[in-house]
Amino acid sequence: MTPTVRVQTEAFDIAAETAALAGGRTDVGGIASFVGITRADDRLARMVLEHYPGMTERAIAAIARDAAARWPLTGCTVIHRVGPLTPGEPIVLVLAASAHRTAALEACAFLIDWLKTKAPFWKREEFASGDSRWVEARASDDAAAARWTAGS
Repeated sequence: MTPTVRVQTEAFDIAAETAALAGGRTDVGGIASFVGITRADDRLARMVLEHYPGMTERAIAAIARDAAARWPLTGCTVIHRVGPLTPGEPIVLVLAASAHRTAALEACAFLIDWLKTKAPFWKREEFASGDSRWVEARASDDAAAARWTAGS
């Protein structure tokens, strides 16, 4: 399984990406999905995401290959947006396809948990007041990702 990984400024089409992953295949029993949306916490005007081109895509592809090693995936798509995003805009799409729902659901959860903690993105929040701040890692994200390493 070769994952589809894209880092882009453009919006993505969830239906088109899901159809492309299914591709008329008969070995896909289910596709689990996660769509992250930019929140308007604390009067946020926009979120600006930065990354290192090439390095970020390689890191995401490694996370997707790890998911495929853990679960019997027939396909995987991860699209993460960068640049300025306003509240309500989609920021990330994760799709995991498998013959069975449990594998697809667990792989999807793993992918988003590890993207939050292991993918090299830098986020800056910009507020209506003109103030801005860099988003720091959260203990809750680390705790969510830790469940996938328990016992290993």
